[in-house]
Amino acid sequence: MLNIFRTAMIQRILGFLFLLLTVSALVQCARRGAPSGGDKDVTPPKLVKAEPENMSINFNTNKIRLYFDEYVKLKDIEKQLIVSPPLKYTPLISPQGSANKYVEIILKDTLKENTTYTFNFGQSIIDNNEGNPFSYFTYVFSTGDYIDSLKVSGVVKDAFNKNADTFISIMLYEIDSTYTDSTIYRQPPNYITNTLDSTPIFHLKNLKEGQYAMFGLKDEAKNNIFNQKVDKIAFIKDTITLPTDSVYLLTMFKELPDYSISVPNFAAKNKIIFGYQGNAKEISISTLSNIPDTVKTKITKEREKDTLNFWFTPFNADSLVFTVANEKERLIDTFTVKTKKVGVDTLIVQPNQRGSLDFGNPFYIGTNTPISRMDSSKIRMERKDSTLVNFITSLDTIGNKIDFDFEVEPNESYTLDLLPGAIVDFFDTENDTISIKLTTKSYADFGNLRLTLDGTVTYPLIVQLTDEKGVTVKELFANEQQVFEFTHIKPAKYLIRIIFDSNGNQKWDTGNYLQRIQPEKVTYYPKVLEVRANWELEQTFTLSD
Repeated sequence: MLNIFRTAMIQRILGFLFLLLTVSALVQCARRGAPSGGDKDVTPPKLVKAEPENMSINFNTNKIRLYFDEYVKLKDIEKQLIVSPPLKYTPLISPQGSANKYVEIILKDTLKENTTYTFNFGQSIIDNNEGNPFSYFTYVFSTGDYIDSLKVSGVVKDAFNKNADTFISIMLYEIDSTYTDSTIYRQPPNYITNTLDSTPIFHLKNLKEGQYAMFGLKDEAKNNIFNQKVDKIAFIKDTITLPTDSVYLLTMFKELPDYSISVPNFAAKNKIIFGYQGNAKEISISTLSNIPDTVKTKITKEREKDTLNFWFTPFNADSLVFTVANEKERLIDTFTVKTKKVGVDTLIVQPNQRGSLDFGNPFYIGTNTPISRMDSSKIRMERKDSTLVNFITSLDTIGNKIDFDFEVEPNESYTLDLLPGAIVDFFDTENDTISIKLTTKSYADFGNLRLTLDGTVTYPLIVQLTDEKGVTVKELFANEQQVFEFTHIKPAKYLIRIIFDSNGNQKWDTGNYLQRIQPEKVTYYPKVLEVRANWELEQTFTLSD
């Protein structure tokens, strides 16, 4: 019996060990077979079928389903999806925030008869795991008996900046008995596409034969109509006749806004501000209130802002009544401004440069209150060796600043002292004693650029040296051929921008759609230029039409 018991125990132990070894082997096999990395999935989802089928005719349903071979989700669908012609109501699209093997679109519009509709999904449909996009998938159907098949192509550029904005809408309006120049302000186009965030090239497809007006729009409100205050626009002067093989260039620009005036209000105890849009030179402000003869008033423009300031010396009044007129537009507005408890503007003197002084950049001192007068005998400038600097001052009442003209020398330190009474403002407030420290670097710390223009060059023009973001660093104006020399430039990377100043007013002028005026032409040197310290860079820019 004992032997039988021992034999049974041994068999059980051996069986248990065999079971352990078997499970261990299976686990090891499972581990060996499990992925431990490998190539990333870069395959986009594939469309398996569509209900109704893509390119369907006689479309008469309000639901579309797109089935895929894997789970998909939607990304930035509100930006990426472009429907042409535009729909009045945004369709319901799922899945939102989750994944599914199909995309469903529920239409809430009553579709037009005999019309081809295009749904361009851009990069919005992506797979659930890796986010691979089903790029630029287009679903097309027609409510009529056939699919329109004409197309038109082109390129978008910015009138002033080197690179065009992303998400530019390209719009076609059919020129029929209802179309006018103001249609773009009131209703969506017949056809639309979008450059999205990928390329300035556009293609409008599935169009029908006819005559059209073409526009580009940076549609900030995404409502498919032009808002002059915020949107950039581009337009083709000529009528687009389809079919066509022409390729069109749309140049985007921001119009100067039409004149408007905001309700004025007290910004300080003795200052009322008038915000406006348009040209400040066309605006006049008058007061209808009985202001004592002893009260002085003055109107100034705020630097860098579209604001006019109405200043007045202290007197008691519950309210003031103003008329604001724009003679060009023949508009007159009347405002009543009630007084309120606000602070008083005190004289603040602010130089435009502190510390290191830039060669070639004007130096001036501005104030926050209007400068009434200055006394140059109370202004003194010394070098580091205490010798006096000869300088000339001039009062710019329009810019509300004092300009200083003096020879800026390298490796120098300057001390500019303003004694009390050097500046007196509109309220007869004098400055306190002010001391401003300025220094200059060595010429060797800077570089120089000599630019020659060749090829098709028309004058007058402006040559601007800008940073890589397009902000102007220096500029030169020319009426005739010359070598453009930019001296003592900070070491950095720069762009060269050429403005063809056709009216010679020494600034870039934008366009106007209703007046059929295109913006002044701008071109960029194709390369980024690197200016180094103690370096002479010579460059030739060959221009073409």
